[in-house]
Amino acid sequence: MFLELIATFVAGLGAAGVVLLINLVTKGRLPRWAIPAAAGAAMLAFTIGMEYSWGARTAASLPEGVAVVETVEARSWWQPWSYIWPRTTRLMAVDAATARSNEAAPGTWLVDLYLFARWQPPQRVAQLVRCEAPARAVVTEAGLADPATAAWSAMDPDDPLIRSICDEPS
Repeated sequence: MFLELIATFVAGLGAAGVVLLINLVTKGRLPRWAIPAAAGAAMLAFTIGMEYSWGARTAASLPEGVAVVETVEARSWWQPWSYIWPRTTRLMAVDAATARSNEAAPGTWLVDLYLFARWQPPQRVAQLVRCEAPARAVVTEAGLADPATAAWSAMDPDDPLIRSICDEPS
């Protein structure tokens, strides 16, 4: 976050420098407000660009075997363009390569979900995923001992989480 703030200021200074050079080359023909306006526009453009590219940058930085299964997009009234082009604010990724099966409950997998949110530290959440009658449950000690006692939430068979685990189990 701090580095992004510094980069925003650098973008503003860079744009101001370019306009200052143009003003020197044109022998002062630009209006006096051009330099601060260019700096402000550059900082605004950089900030918007960073907000909109966060999801793609985060997904691209995931290690091999970790796949994004859900994205959450946001719209806000103070950013009216977000109603046309919503920005990604959260990602859910699954590490299918490390999914572990339960011999006592065939078709049930223990997986690690990674939750990413803009300006928040990532979280790892262990989940049980059932392939037959697709569902998932939060891991508890009782659920690990006997998956039948877990609090299962039904899921659509075409859900990306179910497909990533059940189509090609590890």
